[in-house]
Amino acid sequence: KSAVPVTASSRVRREVTRLNKIFEARSHEEKEYLNGLIKRAAWMKCQLEDMEKDIDQKGMTEMFSQSDKMPEYERERPIARLYNSVNKNYQTIMKALADFVARTKQQEKPPDDGFDQFCDS
Repeated sequence: KSAVPVTASSRVRREVTRLNKIFEARSHEEKEYLNGLIKRAAWMKCQLEDMEKDIDQKGMTEMFSQSDKMPEYERERPIARLYNSVNKNYQTIMKALADFVARTKQQEKPPDDGFDQFCDS
């Protein structure tokens, strides 16, 4: 039995679903804010996974020459540079999502009724 290939769009949808479970919005405004970040993060994660496969197979560097008359030299592969850029942006988006969760959890704390202060005095 051969495995059915998973399409890029189905991988992105699966990641969007996973992230939506983690970063749940309570209002329409929060949902609008999170929706764009989640979609972008899901797409980037799938792109990074594909790039990682390529880099694992072919490495971060390659031998390169400007012409047949010039000697070859080792250089960073363009996909390695792109991977680093996309990964940095992905980490920034994930931090924004994590900060959102931290901020909303802070807002969920019940207001201080002064009881703790009363008990400590």
